[in-house]
Parts: sequence; structure tokens; C-alpha cells
Amino acid sequence: MEKFVFFGGKGGVGKTTVSSAYGLKCARSGLKTLVVSTDPAHSTSDVFDQQFGDEPASVEGHENLWAMEIDPDEEVEEHMMEIKRTMSDQVSPAIVNEIDRQIELAHRTPGAYEAALFDRFVDVMRDSEEYDRVVFDTSPTGGTLRLLALPDFLEGWIDRLLEKRTKSIDLFEKAAIGEREARRRAENDPIIARLRERKETFEFAGNVLRNEAAFFLVLNPDELSIRETSRAIEELTESGLAVSGLVINKVTPKPEESEDGRGAKYLRERCRTERERIDHIRGSFDEPVVAVVESRVEEVKGTLLSDVADELDVAAERTPKSTG
Repeated sequence: MEKFVFFGGKGGVGKTTVSSAYGLKCARSGLKTLVVSTDPAHSTSDVFDQQFGDEPASVEGHENLWAMEIDPDEEVEEHMMEIKRTMSDQVSPAIVNEIDRQIELAHRTPGAYEAALFDRFVDVMRDSEEYDRVVFDTSPTGGTLRLLALPDFLEGWIDRLLEKRTKSIDLFEKAAIGEREARRRAENDPIIARLRERKETFEFAGNVLRNEAAFFLVLNPDELSIRETSRAIEELTESGLAVSGLVINKVTPKPEESEDGRGAKYLRERCRTERERIDHIRGSFDEPVVAVVESRVEEVKGTLLSDVADELDVAAERTPKSTG
């Protein structure tokens, strides 16, 4: 198993329950484990009956386990302020207000949320030396896939910006002050330096996601969830990210044979339909089903979370990479 483990899926399938249970399983195996929620719903606090914030906090009653919840709105605001500060240092005072206005407009466009969350996401990976395992409880599928696809997309975009910026400086400075001075200006240009810094960030993220991360998708035994999971696998595969397994969650428990009446008949029919869908999942997806988790009557926390952890056929220990 890799150091970084992601549990994704459509909204409401139970990603938080599964990721928290897996984090607990890793911690019980002796791994120092951090569970990170990037889902705006922030149910991790509910699962552990403890409030979490933007920095890791130890989970009460569990050795080797920490958790944190990233606030997307705060990240967007901080991301916007950081860009404003950077640009203010690099443009004339006369156009600072216009730059600020354009930045604020940009942060209301599609993708701003993912861009802001991406930076925090990378910070967590970079600052994770003290942990053996980092488990990400991600936001619903669409946003997660856009987030995970950013490194590939932005690396190429940054390369093109660097090329254009370098060429524009070269042409302008050669005409104004000569070739040698033009090279010196390009080397010290703050915008080029910033673009190179961003490129390194995207390269780091892309490398980690491809070589040190495992991806699992959580789904329910219903047609909508199955279709969305199929699309998610296709999109992740196109981004060069393989899905390691599927967790089928919220499966209806089968009533006892002795039970009768309207409710029991409904449950039997529902169970029959769900079993057919589970068989379809096993037969039509190449990815293995690593757990079939039944619904519980109560909220999954405490001992119930331990039960779910035991049901997950996902390795906890890390396997050293071969050097041969």
C-alpha cells in the first residue's frame, strides 16, 4: 500500500465513514496515520465525536491517529489574498486596484475552488514526513477528479507561460539594452521565478499522485452510483491514475427467514435487487471489490467504526518499493 490513500465517490455514498474506518485500521496496525477531509460537509468530526480544524489533531481514544478538516472557503480566500500580495509586488501602483478586481472576478469562475484547494492539498503531502499513512476523504467525484487532473494540465500550461514570458523579455530587452543585459533581466524576473515555483509544485504533485498514491472509489448498490463510478474510473485512467479497488457501501441487511410481513418482503426484494447489482459490479469492473459494507441502524462511530475497519480488505502496512 502507498503512503497516500484516497477514497472518492459521488456525494452521500459514505466516503467519510470508509476513509475514517481505514484510517483507524492503519493506526491499529501501528502506522502513524492522518485522516484529511477535503469534503465541505466535514463529517469526520461527527464520526469521531470530536471537532477538527485546519491543522492535524490527535483523535481522542485512538493511538497513532490524527485528523484534520480543510475549509474550502477559507482556502479560496487565502489563495486570492496570496495572489494579490504577489502581484502587488510586481506591478505599478496605478494598476493594483484593477489587478485586484480581476483576481476577485477570477475566483468566482469555475475551477477557482479546485485551484485553491490544490495548494493546501500539496502542502499536506509535503508536510507529511511524520506520518506513515495519509488518508484523504475527498469531496464528491467531479471536484475531486478536476483536482487530481490539475498537475498534468497545469504543467503544460506553465511551460507555455514560461516560454512566452522569457521570449517577451528577450525581445524587449534586446531592443532596449542589448543581449547580455536581457539574459540577466530574464534570470531575475519575479514572474518567471514565480512560474518556475508553480511548475515545481505541479511536478511534485503529479509525481506523488502517480507513484505514491492509491485510489479507491466508494459506491452504493444503485444504478446512479454505478454509472458515476464507471465515469470516474475512465477519467482517472485518462489522467494516468489507476483505481486500486471499490468499496460497496450501504448494502441492505437481509432479514431473517422467520421474519414475515410487508417490511420483510420489501427488504427481501431490495436485497435481491442489490445482490444483482453487486454481481454486476463484480463482473463488469476490472477493479476488485475490497469490501461490501452493510448499512447500520445507528450512526457509524465507536465500535461500529471498528467493525467497518475489520470489513475493509485493504492492506494497512506499506510495501517497500522494489529497487531492482
